[in-house]
Amino acid sequence: MDLSLFRALSMLVRMPLLLMAFVISVICGNAYSQEIEARAYSNAPIGMNFVTGGLAQAKSGTYTLNTQALSLTHVLDVGGQSSRITLLLPYSELTGTGQLGGQTINASAEGLSDPMIKASFNLYGAPALNNSEFKNYQQDLIIGASVAATIPWGQYNSSQMINVGANRSLIQPAMGFSQALGPWRLELAGMATIYTSNNNFMGNNTLSQNPIYSGETHAIYYFPNTAWISADLTYFTGGQTYVNGLAVNGIQENWRFGGTFSYPIDRQNSIRITGGKGVYSKTDTSYNAIAVSWQYRWGGTP
Repeated sequence: MDLSLFRALSMLVRMPLLLMAFVISVICGNAYSQEIEARAYSNAPIGMNFVTGGLAQAKSGTYTLNTQALSLTHVLDVGGQSSRITLLLPYSELTGTGQLGGQTINASAEGLSDPMIKASFNLYGAPALNNSEFKNYQQDLIIGASVAATIPWGQYNSSQMINVGANRSLIQPAMGFSQALGPWRLELAGMATIYTSNNNFMGNNTLSQNPIYSGETHAIYYFPNTAWISADLTYFTGGQTYVNGLAVNGIQENWRFGGTFSYPIDRQNSIRITGGKGVYSKTDTSYNAIAVSWQYRWGGTP
C-alpha cells in the first residue's frame, strides 16, 4: 500500500477505536484514552463489591457504536488505604459509512470488544475501613493512582479496516486527587495511554501509535440523599499513528465536556446517566455519546 492509502485507512480505523474507548469507559467507570470519569479516586468499605451493567451509544458522523458492558469491582486494603480491582467485559456493534479513494465503504462489525483490568490505589486520605468505621468517615483530600490494561481478545478481522477489537493492548497509568469542600468534590487527574503495536493491520502491516497524554477535571455536588451530579472536562493530545513506520496522521488534540448524574434507588442499587460531547477537535475525531448504567453493591467487612 502507498502512504496516501494508509492515511485514508487510518482515518477510518482511528475513529471507531476512539469511540469504543470512550463508550466502554463511560459505562462502567474505567480508564480508556478519552474517558471523562468522575469519582475515580474515592473511598469505600473494605470487602465491598460492585457489579455494573450498562448500555451506551456513541455517534460521530455516520458512525454509530452501541455497547453493552458488565464490570465487577472489589475493594481491598493495600498498605492501609482502600484500593480497587476492576474487571470489564464489553460487547459492541458498530455501523457506519466512510469514504476511501472516492469509494463508499460500509462498515459493519459486531462482537466481543477487548476486556480490561484496572487496579486503583489510594495513597492518602482514604483509609481502609470496615462497614462500621466507614459510617463516620469524612473525606478531606484523597490522592490516588491507577493502572489499566486491555487484553486483545476482542473480535478482529485483519482483512477489514474497522473492528470492535483492536488486536493490540493499551496500558494507562494515571494519578489524581479529590478535595472535599462541604457537599462539593473537586477532582483533577492526569494520565498517559500507551499502545502496543498491531502487527496484522490490513494483512501483515504494522500499526503503531505514540502515547496519548490527557488531563481531566470534575466538579461534583452531593445531594443529602447521596445522589450526585458532576460537570466533567477533559483534554488530550498526542497519538501520532504510524503504519510500517510511516506517519499517517497528525497529532491529536481534543477537548471534551460531559456530565454525570447518579441516583440511589436503595442502599444497594443505583442508576447512572452520563453524556459527553466534543467541543474542539484538531483532527476531526469529535463525537457525542450517552450511556445509562445500573449498579448493585454488596459485602463489606463488618
